[in-house]
Amino acid sequence: MNRGWIIAGMLAALLAAPALPRSPPANSAQPPPHTAPFPDLGSGEGRAERRKSYEMGPELQRGVSAVQMREQQRRLDAALVALQPHTPGTPDAFVVTVALDSDPVFAREAREAGRVLAARYGAGGRTLVLAGPDGARDDAPHGSISALVLALSHIGSLMEPSEDVLVLYTTSHGMDLGLAYHYGDTGYGILSPARLKSALEEAGIRRRVLILSACYSGVFVPLLAGPDTAILTAAASTRTSFGCAAENDWTFFGDALINRALRQPVSLEDASRLAGRSVAEWETTARVLASLPQTSIGAGAKGWLPQIEAGMPRIASAPVGRPAFDPAAFTPPVVAEKVRGGRK
Repeated sequence: MNRGWIIAGMLAALLAAPALPRSPPANSAQPPPHTAPFPDLGSGEGRAERRKSYEMGPELQRGVSAVQMREQQRRLDAALVALQPHTPGTPDAFVVTVALDSDPVFAREAREAGRVLAARYGAGGRTLVLAGPDGARDDAPHGSISALVLALSHIGSLMEPSEDVLVLYTTSHGMDLGLAYHYGDTGYGILSPARLKSALEEAGIRRRVLILSACYSGVFVPLLAGPDTAILTAAASTRTSFGCAAENDWTFFGDALINRALRQPVSLEDASRLAGRSVAEWETTARVLASLPQTSIGAGAKGWLPQIEAGMPRIASAPVGRPAFDPAAFTPPVVAEKVRGGRK
């Protein structure tokens, strides 16, 4: 899938406004396709002003009915109310997984990531999945920037900041401005590093495991890294990542880290190394430019990570779904670059 059109559309100063699209029925399990250009979300004149506008995390909803808005609010409210609060005297993990794009690979990945991370961190009653329809299911609050920010705010009120840990997994397309929110032809936005940082700080969430699966996701490391933060990204700030075809069950990074490495009884740091090796092997075989996943684990995080990982399953679980990379079915690089390219 070529990422060029979305990046160009993001940065274009003027775009012709398409007719308002009709949204799919609220109970449809079929993901809405992307058919309209991504609109320009920046404002102001000059590169510096527009960059500042993007950093504020703009979000646009268009053509969404009141019925659909109310349904999504009901789902989100119900999911947040169901989350269990902090257990006094016990370091608890709160898991959030979010698919910020309606391409169904991301919804599938976010759902299974929620299960894997909940089991690893003992967060069965403290796990929230934000994901749209994946072709089989549409039972969760849909992922969006607004839903994620509201969820973080609520979870912050349930946590004990000095003990509890947020484990956040995001999966979507990305660009050098941040993560792209793109739901069919009705939802658009940019989750910038500055916007995510401010949401975490406003929620009072100090201890963080941030796993960001998207092209260029390394742009989050300089601003989000810190003593009490472990941050893992699918790619360096200047590189694309792979495996985001809509029919896939996993992206390369999601398969390597969530579906394989984190199912094993190893530390987060070791899991990151295992996943990095898998991704590098697949990319070498595919003859594509290396995505260079990034890992930064702060000194404080190295102290509390063993506490929340102490109860991880001692027996590895088996990967599920189709592998993200199948050498036998791989499209030659020249065709792949034109047809699929990297992730947006």
